[in-house]
Amino acid sequence: MKYLLSCIFCFVLFSNAVAQETTEPKKEKDLDSLLDELFDSETELNELIAEMTNFKFLYVSMNYNSETYFSGRDIGIDQYNLRPQVTYVDSKGFFASVSGAYYSEFDPKLDLLTASLGYGKYFDKKKLFKWNTSYTRYFYFNDLENLFDNTVGLGLSYRTKKRNFGVNLSGAFLFGQEQSFQVSSSIFTRIKLYKSKKHDLVLRPDISFVLAQQTIELVDTEISNEVFDLINTQFSIPLQYTINSFDFELGYTFNFPNALENDEDLHTTGFFNFSVAYLISL
Repeated sequence: MKYLLSCIFCFVLFSNAVAQETTEPKKEKDLDSLLDELFDSETELNELIAEMTNFKFLYVSMNYNSETYFSGRDIGIDQYNLRPQVTYVDSKGFFASVSGAYYSEFDPKLDLLTASLGYGKYFDKKKLFKWNTSYTRYFYFNDLENLFDNTVGLGLSYRTKKRNFGVNLSGAFLFGQEQSFQVSSSIFTRIKLYKSKKHDLVLRPDISFVLAQQTIELVDTEISNEVFDLINTQFSIPLQYTINSFDFELGYTFNFPNALENDEDLHTTGFFNFSVAYLISL
């Protein structure tokens, strides 16, 4: 099951990177760690994977963010957002997901739907290194000029043997009316607070960075520059509680947006998030 959750995590990592640019920074689940603490040794993990040679799962989640920021930036609208998501994963490494974006003060409130398909596989026998690739299609419900309708991405990840530390790197090519390129990386650790046969309580701090290609319009001129620069840095402190197939998370996220040439008076932003999720075996 940890193999399954690793597949889901790679998809979520890539989706988060795209959301930083096209919507607000989305703090979804690191699904790879949902059941990590159920298995204390590599032997147990390998035995479990050997028994589960043909599995299919759905992971259903709802995420609430108390504030909405776009690439860490405050657009002057005080609103919360909701992120429903359904993810499918099978033992062959294929995954698919459908998610939505609901904003309390937008009209229409349901602003965006995304549909994704992908595939992921480990590099090594110890299952520490993994790659994944995916395609995402965006469906907008607003009347704005939405520049990107599609994304193709490639992700790489590393987990330590005990699954208590990890590093992720992903690249995304966004295209539609315009084209752009984005790179996202994150580092996380897992701190055990409580563990029993049915309950797990884990603190999971992580830091992530998003770099993207941007078109900068120079003030009082008709000249524009194409730059590739750091857009936002996020530091998150989520507390995760797991019981059986349910997962609950409460956390706080800090945004440290990086000022580009046309940005003024950027400041640190933050929001609370709460999510609930359920794992379904098919």
